[in-house]
Amino acid sequence: MNTEQLYQERLSRYIAAMRNEKPDRVPIRPFVAEFTAKYAGFTCQEVAHDYTKAFDAAVHTAKDFQWDAVVPNMVYVWTGLAQAAGLRYYGIPGIGIPHTSGFNYIEPPEDNAFMRADEYDALIADPTGYLYETWLPRVSTEVCRIGAPATRRNNLAMVKSAMAMLSYFYAFGPQIQRLRTEAGCCSAIAGIFKAPFDILADKLRGYVGLTVDMQTQPAKVLAACEALMPHLCNVGLTTADPSNLVPIGFWMHRGCVPFITPKQFASHNWPTLKPIIQEFWKHGHQTLFYAEGKWRRHFDAFRELPDRSIVFHCDQDDVFEVHRRLHDKFAISGGVPNVMLSFGQPEEVRAFCKRVLTEVAADGGYIMDASAIMQDDTSIENLKALTETTREFGAYTAPSYNPGILPPADLPSSKETRANVIGLSGHPQPAIRPGVCYPWEDKVRELPEITGNRDLVRRIWEDVDAFGNTYIWQMLLSF
Repeated sequence: MNTEQLYQERLSRYIAAMRNEKPDRVPIRPFVAEFTAKYAGFTCQEVAHDYTKAFDAAVHTAKDFQWDAVVPNMVYVWTGLAQAAGLRYYGIPGIGIPHTSGFNYIEPPEDNAFMRADEYDALIADPTGYLYETWLPRVSTEVCRIGAPATRRNNLAMVKSAMAMLSYFYAFGPQIQRLRTEAGCCSAIAGIFKAPFDILADKLRGYVGLTVDMQTQPAKVLAACEALMPHLCNVGLTTADPSNLVPIGFWMHRGCVPFITPKQFASHNWPTLKPIIQEFWKHGHQTLFYAEGKWRRHFDAFRELPDRSIVFHCDQDDVFEVHRRLHDKFAISGGVPNVMLSFGQPEEVRAFCKRVLTEVAADGGYIMDASAIMQDDTSIENLKALTETTREFGAYTAPSYNPGILPPADLPSSKETRANVIGLSGHPQPAIRPGVCYPWEDKVRELPEITGNRDLVRRIWEDVDAFGNTYIWQMLLSF
């Protein structure tokens, strides 16, 4: 069988499982990061600092293991770009941390958070403007604060990091094609999204700062989450799979117990997250809930979402409980403990995977994977055991789907149509639209009289202005 035939079979298998249906067998979709470096003979420094090596490692590993789907580069943060921008919050392998370590996120101290406690109004008024004027100069060693004299290093950092981002993102198309033609492997996700509450905790106020704010100014926190909603939704939609096949990746960081209380989840996190997930579904996109941590207290809330609108990835929750609580509505992935894959024995991995295949995957709608992203401590022998066990015991005798590929949102048996989903309808639009930095309405007042095709001038201005928006929001979400 040639790689294109393998690719079509695997894509059909993967899509069917995400629809919560039975494919011909359980798909294998491991989120392997620095593991690929170890397997391909690279160091953590090499795959973090040279994304071409990370791409090579991903293809090499997917081809050897014959997996159904992988992320084109799970070592996603390119430290070359982070260094060009002078980002303070990364420990780069070989620069301040051992070259044998993966990149590290360094959270600032509470009294030096990247957003101050009294700056909520500025963020709420214009999130994009705040990111450029206040946040970026603080997170960078190179970018000047507003009002300070411009420097050559400032200008170089902006140009180099923007060009680096463009170069990196444009490399993903050929990389996805390489996975298809060289390994017959599907790209597992497309697009990126984070919850408004998580963005505040991750990159703006920091976890401690946000915890304090939830006691001292909870109304401001909620208003900030609401202000971020349309912008984060725009990032997800504009980076999603245009064919509506693979899901938008949603990394769930600090919205669960013990980081916040169930009451805070209900008052701040869920009301500003649920409408965005619904909006993605309205546009035909599933969302991969990469549920890092324990989320069992919020399963009832997740059940409010439309059937099949998400794929729930199990990290530290009990995968058997996840199956009991969510499987009638959503597909499930993961649940094989990383500790077992790193430090257990192959026989232990086989036994656990066989139980998952019997109790979780029996009715379809399951994708085999570890609980969390796999770094270089994952045992090669144990990941082989997971792969081989799934192939041996993961076949279905009676698939429940039509082999023709339909986007998950268009599944005929879906109980809810996208037209009935509320999403962001009714939520106020921000003064500056998502995707915009400097509105045309403001720019045109500065220009001399426009003759000829006025719409052409406007379109080109807005297309180029959108690059500036992409840069700052991707810096916030991706890097």
